[in-house]
Amino acid sequence: MNPADNKTAKTNPEPKSLQLSASEKETTEATKNQERTQPIPPPSHPRQYRAIGLIQAKYERSEEQLTQGYLITADGEKIEAVVLGRVISLVKNHLDMDKQHLWVVYPRTKTENDGLHVQIVGVWEPETLNQDDESAVTTETPVEAGYFSIRGEVIFFNAAEKSVVVKIKQFPRKEGDKPKFFKLKLKGVLGERPLKRFYDLNVRLEGETLVIKDGTDLGFAQKKPRFKTKSKRPNLNKGDKRILPRKPNFTPRPKPSLKKPTK
Repeated sequence: MNPADNKTAKTNPEPKSLQLSASEKETTEATKNQERTQPIPPPSHPRQYRAIGLIQAKYERSEEQLTQGYLITADGEKIEAVVLGRVISLVKNHLDMDKQHLWVVYPRTKTENDGLHVQIVGVWEPETLNQDDESAVTTETPVEAGYFSIRGEVIFFNAAEKSVVVKIKQFPRKEGDKPKFFKLKLKGVLGERPLKRFYDLNVRLEGETLVIKDGTDLGFAQKKPRFKTKSKRPNLNKGDKRILPRKPNFTPRPKPSLKKPTK
């Protein structure tokens, strides 16, 4: 190819359907930066289901596997934990396991005894993990250890025992799969009739218990179906053209007269 042709060659423009406006690019970039500057970003949707939190603790692996162990808090609480995904590499190669770290976790309630166990999905330590990344974004926003964001449908509530169960939907990763659900047990008090309503809850970890501090009722989790009543007879005033069944056309027979016998 002639080098002169390279000077005049033009690249194909990006399709209009893939192009973003300046405001859209700024919004997208701001969203990404916001997610990078805080461990728990704001909800992406008003009815987004989620259960995520932060625990300041030291991870102690089990004797059998690196990915199974316990989170031991400063108060000495021991919470069962499982390490997932890319965090396995951090635990192996980058983090000092003799120190406490701020772990990003998904809480779960054990079915056998209603106890708490967590899935470790991240660690929030930008000053350590981003030393080699010149483009890393840091923030001065304080991060609150022990905070949990719980968003889902309330399916059980006992005011006397201050017991709440929230159902949280997990959307399928593959198309065609059905969404899955899990139940999370909390302690606290809600409104008068919280059942079947979607709540955005701010929760604190106290010991091994997730305690509701406050929340917002966002209305019914599912819209009530509207049933249409079917009229048994057509409305003739509105021009209903349905044909009514005709009554049988017959002439009644006269009853025979019975004469009383004369004496």
